[in-house]
Amino acid sequence: QVNLVESGGGLVEAGGSLRLTCAASTLFSIVSMGWFRQPPGKERELVASIAIDGTTNYADSVKGRFNISRNKARNTIYLQMDNLNPEDTGVYYCNLKARRTTRDFWGQGTQVTVSS
Repeated sequence: QVNLVESGGGLVEAGGSLRLTCAASTLFSIVSMGWFRQPPGKERELVASIAIDGTTNYADSVKGRFNISRNKARNTIYLQMDNLNPEDTGVYYCNLKARRTTRDFWGQGTQVTVSS
């Protein structure tokens, strides 16, 4: 029903940048897509999302540093992460919300590690 393929994680020094990509394959009508992250020993939290109308939402901790964008025709979203710091370390998961279902769909996760 939904397949999310993530790429772009890795190891970077503090102050560096990474770009994450999530490509969705689905027959559902998409409501929104976004990125969540799970730092070591902590719960999963929203990083950024983009709705079908283009409205974006960011966690306060990433505002001004991260930018979410999309290629609507390809059902693909991007997360440009600049000025990374060690607190950004975690597994980043792509999320998709669709019409006609209350279920959340998740990618397999991609590791982002920021060294100090």
